[in-house]
Amino acid sequence: QVQLVESGGGLVQAGGSLRLSCAASGRTFSRYAMGWFRQAPGKEREFVAVISRGGDSTYYADSVKGRFTIARDNAKNTVDLQMNSLKPEDTAVYYCAQGTYSRTQNDYDYWGQGTQVTVSS
Repeated sequence: QVQLVESGGGLVQAGGSLRLSCAASGRTFSRYAMGWFRQAPGKEREFVAVISRGGDSTYYADSVKGRFTIARDNAKNTVDLQMNSLKPEDTAVYYCAQGTYSRTQNDYDYWGQGTQVTVSS
């Protein structure tokens, strides 16, 4: 059974940083791309970042490009999202997901439970 468990969310002031982590188990981690998505109150869930199976390719939403960095450790079965220069509009529940290298939610077949990130102004 595949499990994805996010951690690292919290409350931070605008301009601050947070590092989210996602621990995966249940199938061979290095065979799958890993993505981060987020859902703000009253909005649909949206793509944030994705990293390829080997970690050599990444892609970011325009809204986070240059501020967020996705990285993975295939030896530890983890994927992180380093978030810098946070803005109030980054406030959302952040989800990690496992699947195909894609920006499309339907291309991911397993999801974590989410972790709350709140950025105060």
